[in-house]
Amino acid sequence: MKIKSQRDFGSAIMFIIVGVSFAIGALNYTFGSSARPGPAFFPFGLGIILASLGVVVLFTSLTIESEDGDPIGAIAFKPLLIVLGAVIAFGLALPPLGMVVSLPILIILSALAGEEFHWLSAIIMSIALTVLSWAVFIKGLGLTIPLWPAFMG
Repeated sequence: MKIKSQRDFGSAIMFIIVGVSFAIGALNYTFGSSARPGPAFFPFGLGIILASLGVVVLFTSLTIESEDGDPIGAIAFKPLLIVLGAVIAFGLALPPLGMVVSLPILIILSALAGEEFHWLSAIIMSIALTVLSWAVFIKGLGLTIPLWPAFMG
């Protein structure tokens, strides 16, 4: 069997491994029912969807011919480390600074990893995603995520 797209093959294997891992990890929790889903319901479903997507991408990587076999290029360590650092900064900043401050930090630092960084678009995305996150997680789902910095009460 010949791999016709190395990039798609590599990403398919990654999708399958991560999806199956999440699905297996979710088995340690209760599923509940469709009307009252338990903590395993969402991660198990997403894991199965991700693994299924990986199977589709794997199939295309083995059947659809691509130019030069789509070789896997060098790993871009700088953007990888910047995004990883941004996620760590968000995790550390959220409890004391709240979502209103820590989410824009995450978004702006992550945007710095790209080759085309523009302050205006990063600020607009920060505002839009902060409002959307507030609406979904705090208002919609009722999660107890700190919205404002701790010193503001």
